Amino acid sequence: MRVHVVAAAGVVLAGWLLDVRAWQACVLSLCITLVLVVELLNTALERLAKAVARGQNEHVRDALDVSSAAVLAAAGGAVVVGIVVLLF
Repeated sequence: MRVHVVAAAGVVLAGWLLDVRAWQACVLSLCITLVLVVELLNTALERLAKAVARGQNEHVRDALDVSSAAVLAAAGGAVVVGIVVLLF
């Protein structure tokens, strides 16, 4: 989560320094929000899994893997959008 917050601050700073337009700032804000929301949901699922599954459980493992993949996909998509908005 800390990494995502630091990255979001970097994107906001880059947007400010590059003087992005309002619609570009909105797109970047939506991407930042999406990544943070997915990360929070992943964290909630991880904590819930620790509370209910004492030992190894393949279903819990798979759910946590999918949840982590969702964070990775959201972050990867946000990186692509950030590159397009900030560099082109």
